[in-house]
Amino acid sequence: MSLNGLEFIRRFEEYCPLELAEEGDPVGLHIGQLDREMERVMFTLDVRPETVAEAIENKIDLIVAKHPPIFRPISRLDYDDAQTKMYADCIKHDIAVYAAHTNLDIIENGLNDWFCEELGIEEATYLKATHNVAYHEVALHIDPKNKVSLLTYLAELTTETISEETPEYNKTVITFPVVETEITKMRNSLEDISEEIPMEQQWKPLHNKVKTFGIGRIGDLSEPIMMEKFISQIKETFNLDGLRLVCSNPDQAIQRVAICGGSGEKFYRDALAKDADVYLTGDVYYHTGHDMLTAELPVIDPGHHIEVLCQPRLLSLANEWKEVYNWDIEFSQSLTNTNPFKYY
Repeated sequence: MSLNGLEFIRRFEEYCPLELAEEGDPVGLHIGQLDREMERVMFTLDVRPETVAEAIENKIDLIVAKHPPIFRPISRLDYDDAQTKMYADCIKHDIAVYAAHTNLDIIENGLNDWFCEELGIEEATYLKATHNVAYHEVALHIDPKNKVSLLTYLAELTTETISEETPEYNKTVITFPVVETEITKMRNSLEDISEEIPMEQQWKPLHNKVKTFGIGRIGDLSEPIMMEKFISQIKETFNLDGLRLVCSNPDQAIQRVAICGGSGEKFYRDALAKDADVYLTGDVYYHTGHDMLTAELPVIDPGHHIEVLCQPRLLSLANEWKEVYNWDIEFSQSLTNTNPFKYY
């Protein structure tokens, strides 16, 4: 039972491209190597000494984490310091460590979309634009007899408009745009059927079409709800003992909700500009809380650790890929609680 780590990461990065991370965010491989056979992959929010001990015990080959373990450069590898010793432990036990951080926040069907699903936030769009990504156009030259089969296949791969023409009696040309972040995925998918449907590919950049990605989400609940009831829903959804509320009048109804997992206080003005009734984010700073009160924007701080939702969601996604590609590998999620806070 094994799978080359590069094959798994290739599929993962098709879903969660590195180039959609915020500038300076240290995403990707942090420790070890990927080009080797792997039997076990574990998903975790944080890489902590306890998490690494769990990985060693369970003979994990690759840890995929939301939070980069080496976010800032380390000056020394001191085994007396538990935080840095865990890096040595990963190397000693041949455990590779890979991080998907703000790119997992920004991508479609990523962490902020999962939050919306959990809380019933509908028709969500990004809160703050981060990337304008160019498109390319691909033209696929095929035998006309394969047209229906190819169009059926492409319908599962893209929601973009597909055009077709038959410039010659024995040649059909299928054209459609592909956003740059999905080119690798599309090339791989076309390669997968190239034996069944021979084709000639021609790619060219499109200069008048971009796709905007962004961090955070804003959308609407299906109906207005009182603030206190919504707070209870959040606590139940994320299994919280408590949370923080920045609000001068909690006795109000809300419907338009903005959310940004992690530390998203800097985007509260974007929530205001988009007419949010309430904003959910973690790690709100004391003085920023005053600014939020002055701006009359209710803010709910459920903490940073609600991002642990990434673990079961990524596990489910990886198991879907395992079935589709017939991978012989075991995926799991960490059972270690890395939340440093307790409520009394």
